[in-house]
Amino acid sequence: MNKLLLSAVLLALSVPAIAQNVFDGTWKFHLDDAQFPKKPDIFLLQNGTYECKTCAPPIKVKADGQDQPVQGHPYFDSMSIKVIDDRTIEEVDKKGGKTVATSKTVVSPDGKTANFEFTDSSNTNADPVTGKGTATQVAKGPAGSHAASGSWVTSKMENLSDNGLTVTFKVEGDSLSMNNLTGQSYTAKLDGTEAPYKGDPGVTSVSVKSIGKNTMEETDKRDGKVISVARWTVGPDGKTMTVKVDDKLHNSQSQFTATKQ
Repeated sequence: MNKLLLSAVLLALSVPAIAQNVFDGTWKFHLDDAQFPKKPDIFLLQNGTYECKTCAPPIKVKADGQDQPVQGHPYFDSMSIKVIDDRTIEEVDKKGGKTVATSKTVVSPDGKTANFEFTDSSNTNADPVTGKGTATQVAKGPAGSHAASGSWVTSKMENLSDNGLTVTFKVEGDSLSMNNLTGQSYTAKLDGTEAPYKGDPGVTSVSVKSIGKNTMEETDKRDGKVISVARWTVGPDGKTMTVKVDDKLHNSQSQFTATKQ
């Protein structure tokens, strides 16, 4: 076989090898088996004041339905909390005067669960992410506080728009590229080298490290500080993926599965 033909054969063989990297493709996450953080979020709504004690940094604003300044959060700089009735509140977050997120929470009559629905465009360059779900109360708020007070964990997500459920990966050489439908993207070497994270005001840089053939670890930073570590593992069938997320900001863990589309 002459050298020209041999080179052509080797090139043809190498293309499928690159295309068949286990991470290549678009992945869609499931909601039915999602494992949300077990560490509760703690809220207090009392005497005209709303507090999110587990937000990072904590938030304390007047609950008068008016925009109140909030500092230290990259996704929004003001928040309004409107009390609709003794079991219902509405929240509007803005950045630079523009609404970036809305939510409505309705606590059940027995106070043990709460249904919530939201729209969120705080980190999207496209359509907002929308969804609704249920939270379960694990500890009551103090006497005389609003029903939304207390410690809550997300127990179920009933639905989430597709732009919040999909991610696309592509491995080329020693680099991994990621992009999604809300406009975030990065291209990083698989050796842990730090690279820019684009399209998310809360994530400054990212590094990705390959751990064996089917696993990679992604570390996200904000202004040099690690805010989350995610370990992505593709199953033996090559069609399912498990993602374990360690949220360093809130000291909580979660786990999700995805299927290759």
